[in-house]
Amino acid sequence: MLKTTAEARNHLLASLPQNEYALLEPHLKDVPLKQGLVLAEQGEAISQVYFPHSGMVSVVVVLSGGEKSVETATIGREGAVGAIAGLGDRNASARAIVQVAGNGARIPARQLQTTVRQSTFLRDFIVRYQEMLLHQAQQSTACNALHEARPRLCRWLLQTRDRLDSDVVALTQEFLAQMLGVRRTTVTELARGLQTKGFVRYKRGKIEILDRDGLEECACECYEALRSQADHYFPKNRQA
Repeated sequence: MLKTTAEARNHLLASLPQNEYALLEPHLKDVPLKQGLVLAEQGEAISQVYFPHSGMVSVVVVLSGGEKSVETATIGREGAVGAIAGLGDRNASARAIVQVAGNGARIPARQLQTTVRQSTFLRDFIVRYQEMLLHQAQQSTACNALHEARPRLCRWLLQTRDRLDSDVVALTQEFLAQMLGVRRTTVTELARGLQTKGFVRYKRGKIEILDRDGLEECACECYEALRSQADHYFPKNRQA
C-alpha cells in the first residue's frame, strides 16, 4: 500500500509502504524552498535532508574558488537532497541550491540515521536512490562533454518541465548560462532559435514550452537515458 496523502507529495515518500513511511512521518517538517536557498554546501556536513514536494534543486560542483560551477544533477519531487546522510555522517560532495521555488519536507540527518537503523528497507531504499543519483551525474558529465549547447538546453528544459508539471519555466539567463557552461549571450541566441522554430516562447527570465514534441526531437539522447534510469530504480515513482 503506497502513501498518497498530502504529507507525501514527494514521490520518494509516496512510494514507501505505509509502515515504513510511518517511521519517518513524525519527524518530517514542511518547509518553504525559496529560490537561491542553499540546502547543502559543498564540503560541509549534511545536517538536514530535504524531500521536495515542488520546485527544483540543482546539484552543482563548485570549481576555481567558487567562481565557476557545473551542474551534475537536478532534483525535484521525485527525489531527495542529502539522503546519503541517512547512512551515517556525511559531508556534501556538491552544492545543492534551489533554482525554482517550491516547498518540501525536512528531517534532521541524525534523526534519519536513527530511523534507518530501525529499517533494513529504508537503508536499502537510500542506497538504491544514491545509485540512481550517481548514474544521473555520470550521464550529465558525458552530456556536458560530448553534446552541443542547443540539445543540452532542450534536454534541460524537458527535465525541468517534467519536475514542475508546468510549461512555463522561470529561469534567469545567468542561471541557464551557468548550468550549460556557456555565455549569457549564447543562451539568448539558443532560446531565440528555439522560439523561431516554434518550440518555445522566450521572454527575459521566462521560457514557455509550446511544442514538447519538437523539443524532444531537438534534445540529446540523455533525456531519454535519464528517464529510463529513473524507471529502472523506482518504477512506481514514474508520473504521467
